[in-house]
Amino acid sequence: MDYLAGLNSEQRAAVQQIHGPVMIIAGAGSGKTRVITFRVAHLIASGVDPFNILVLTFTNKAAREMRERIMHLVGAEAKNIWMGTFHSVFAKLLRVEADKIGYPNNFTIYDTDDSKSVLRAILKEMNLDDKLYQVNFVLNRISAAKNNLISWQAYQQNEQLQADDFSSGRGMMGKIFETYVQRCYRAGAMDFDDLLFKTNELLRDHPDVLNKYQHKFKYLMVDEYQDTNFSQYLIVKKLAAVNENICVVGDDAQSIYAFRGANIQNILNFEKDYPDLKVFKLEQNYRSTQNIVNVANSIIANNKEQLKKNVFSEKETGDRIKVMRAFSDNEEGKIVAEGIMQERSTKGLKWNNFAILYRTNAQSRSMEEALRKLGIPYKIYGGLSFYQRKEIKDLIAYFRLTFNPNDEEALKRVINYPKRGIGDTSVDNIIVSADKHGITPWEVITNSAQYLQRAPAALPAFATMIQSFQVLAKTQSAYETALYIAQHSGVLKDLYEDKSVEGLNRYENIQELLNGIKEFSEREDIEEKGLEVFMQDVALLTNDDKDKDKDADTVSLMTIHSSKGLEFPNVYVVGLEENLFPSQMSLNSRSDLEEERRLFYVAITRAEHKLSLSYATSRFKFGTLINCEPSRFLDEIDAQYLELDFTAKPATGNSNNYDDERVAWSRSDSFSKPKPKPASTQVKTTSILAKAHVPSANFKPSDTTNLQVGMEVEHERFGFGKVISMEGNKPDIKATIFFKEIGQKQLLLKFAKLHIVTNS
Repeated sequence: MDYLAGLNSEQRAAVQQIHGPVMIIAGAGSGKTRVITFRVAHLIASGVDPFNILVLTFTNKAAREMRERIMHLVGAEAKNIWMGTFHSVFAKLLRVEADKIGYPNNFTIYDTDDSKSVLRAILKEMNLDDKLYQVNFVLNRISAAKNNLISWQAYQQNEQLQADDFSSGRGMMGKIFETYVQRCYRAGAMDFDDLLFKTNELLRDHPDVLNKYQHKFKYLMVDEYQDTNFSQYLIVKKLAAVNENICVVGDDAQSIYAFRGANIQNILNFEKDYPDLKVFKLEQNYRSTQNIVNVANSIIANNKEQLKKNVFSEKETGDRIKVMRAFSDNEEGKIVAEGIMQERSTKGLKWNNFAILYRTNAQSRSMEEALRKLGIPYKIYGGLSFYQRKEIKDLIAYFRLTFNPNDEEALKRVINYPKRGIGDTSVDNIIVSADKHGITPWEVITNSAQYLQRAPAALPAFATMIQSFQVLAKTQSAYETALYIAQHSGVLKDLYEDKSVEGLNRYENIQELLNGIKEFSEREDIEEKGLEVFMQDVALLTNDDKDKDKDADTVSLMTIHSSKGLEFPNVYVVGLEENLFPSQMSLNSRSDLEEERRLFYVAITRAEHKLSLSYATSRFKFGTLINCEPSRFLDEIDAQYLELDFTAKPATGNSNNYDDERVAWSRSDSFSKPKPKPASTQVKTTSILAKAHVPSANFKPSDTTNLQVGMEVEHERFGFGKVISMEGNKPDIKATIFFKEIGQKQLLLKFAKLHIVTNS
């Protein structure tokens, strides 16, 4: 029990509450992983059999770290806990129970590229316009349906979905969905969404299986519960129904994955499912300075939908948060790069102490250019991962085919690589024959004389080679099997003979893969070490598990979504402009805008010691220079925590008037020369330098349904102003208002909270 001594009172209470439904609301940097780890250790110390504990996470990395910590506390017993991502845990369960839903136990798990390849083939066969039926759109549509537990049959019977498809000219979506599911089934394959969809199907249609796992998993813990979708929510609820020893951990303020199907209502309404729920709030932030925490709190306070908590820090007050203004996106990159260079040299820091976070991947360009000019090493996260490289996918396709010869995508990838005289026409004939006879392409290949009029001479040798791999895999280790396949498939020889720089890199990548498999074979924390198990681990890697080499001494560049779960001593959040952050797409509803604000909260709370925010007053978009205004989120920060750094000057001009500076800078740009507006209509850009307005004593938001041009209004932050124009239709009417203190600003009326002062 010594480990309990290192916990604060609320952490200790959460760890010791092992029975009944529990919700742990874990603020950013509050020691969430530590609490989950200690709670599992406490369950085991209290006599709970590790085989009866299920812990669900969202990344393999998180599961691995937790298991290692638990092993440190309770020893080898931690190996017996069912712990991993939703997809890895239920893939393991489906391996055992797959026959009950008509799948082989050695089913293949398709990644996104595999799914897209299947869909491309289907669209081609159906002669559909790939511009109307874009593969990404189709796949996302199918994924959304599965995550909401809508089968292809239910999809085709849903009148609303059918109406949406026909109105958009995509009336064949239901048939594509059906064909895709059947094609995967024939190949003995499941995609990522199937792992949860099929688990729900299994638990729904087989009460005996549900009863088995309800009594096996007597204690459930779910990490990052705010990120669960409907499918995940239902699985957890079903499994916990008998014992109700369920503990969910999460932070509604960090729910940022609605675009993946995550439903924040799962955590907001958790108490409705479990009226006897005990709630613990981890509110002490151990990561960030007081100023950073205060800024985060002042931002998230603007959200209506939230579980109230009072996050605080007892660390040093720290520097105030610097807000930097640039006159272009390129200048913004220059300011950030110079800031990193200066901070590193004056404080003796490493490059990996710095991270630059942005809303969209496209923003990395100006940052990269500025860093390169100063010779600052950097790495972009979220690019092509190691396991997505062609040579890696080629060899892994051989592995997949070894364990599941019905895997059509793997077969098509390697049947003629390295080249062995089985061309595209032959492959097409094999697939056509398989469709005609209702069998798999592999069955056609192994019985080519029966099903093909002209079989390529190399086909029998290819079949024999794959069969030899299958025999070897039954007796040899993962590494020995992988090395044998790499050598005898011809992949290693093909890459070794390519003496170009790219060829050398590809050969080295294959060696690195083999090294990884050897390391896997020698791990002590797992019992099953066959190549098939390694393959499943690779297939289930999440984006957060790939290429996160944070120890490399480079500045990290990534989207804010990619940064979740990470922390850095110094963080720069760039591009804080309206229609960029918050994004233009988020301004259609309050729920979307609140998710953008939560995303900003996540960005802020990645910083440990120093946080800098920046925006540009103009930016190129689709080749056109556009003027930008500062993000509304900057206006929501309490000014006492900010340090304004507006020292950046435009390329030409020395005027103290901001608008003159902007126009002068625009004239100097060689790509675009917008004409300055006449003096009478020049716009004074909103400035967070303006003194905070104190609302009038009788201030109360008015009904703006009948707001008209000429009316005087009061805004609780911007002060008094006059409506000078209005545009749009209900409920998205925008009003342009000239405020006495800060100048002209355009507001969406449904969110503006205006008090009407006079009618003229």
